[in-house]
Amino acid sequence: MKFLADFFPILLFFIAYKLYGIYAATAVAIAASLLQVGWHWLRTRKVETMHLVTLGILVVFGGLTIALQDRVFIMWKPSVVNWLFAAVFFGSQFIGEKPLIERMMSHAIEVPSPIWQRLNHLWVLFFFAMGGANLYVANQFFVSESALLGASGLSEIDLERCSSLFSGELLALCETARAQEETWVNFKLFGMMGLTIAFVFMQAFYLSRYMEEPAENKQESD
Repeated sequence: MKFLADFFPILLFFIAYKLYGIYAATAVAIAASLLQVGWHWLRTRKVETMHLVTLGILVVFGGLTIALQDRVFIMWKPSVVNWLFAAVFFGSQFIGEKPLIERMMSHAIEVPSPIWQRLNHLWVLFFFAMGGANLYVANQFFVSESALLGASGLSEIDLERCSSLFSGELLALCETARAQEETWVNFKLFGMMGLTIAFVFMQAFYLSRYMEEPAENKQESD
């Protein structure tokens, strides 16, 4: 349930995008993230560091997107967040006695220490790959937008008004850019969520092979 709740702002971003466009969706995502963090604090009187970091990056990149009317910032945001998490998980191996994934999960399950190290490495690779995947999808839009701006001679174009602004080749370029923007939005919700769910299930299957019997159960059996 908590995992799905973390995707709540992304879901609202997706809905708002379909109704009002990317700039309104960005504002909705910022508001939803603020509400999410505030609600969690009211219920528990504490806020997870990752939620605060994600909120801070969203406010900065989302704020720049709205203020400058430039999609590039909000499109870069998932990559920045994922690469930051990759760096944090990687750095945790050298700070303290346990890697971050062990600190997060060892209260619930017991596995040998080398397995925690290996799993932490996998999370580093996963976050790094997710950041790269987001940038790859976003770059398809950047290329399409650049081609449209170069051909039209304009510095800014409202992709919601392609049919009323252009015709012929320019209309085709505008519609391509619009389609690439939608592809990124769909990937941000369905692609990243699906990949994360798949990775979590793979992690659970991997851990199940090495889970140790709790010490109290061992004593009872002896």
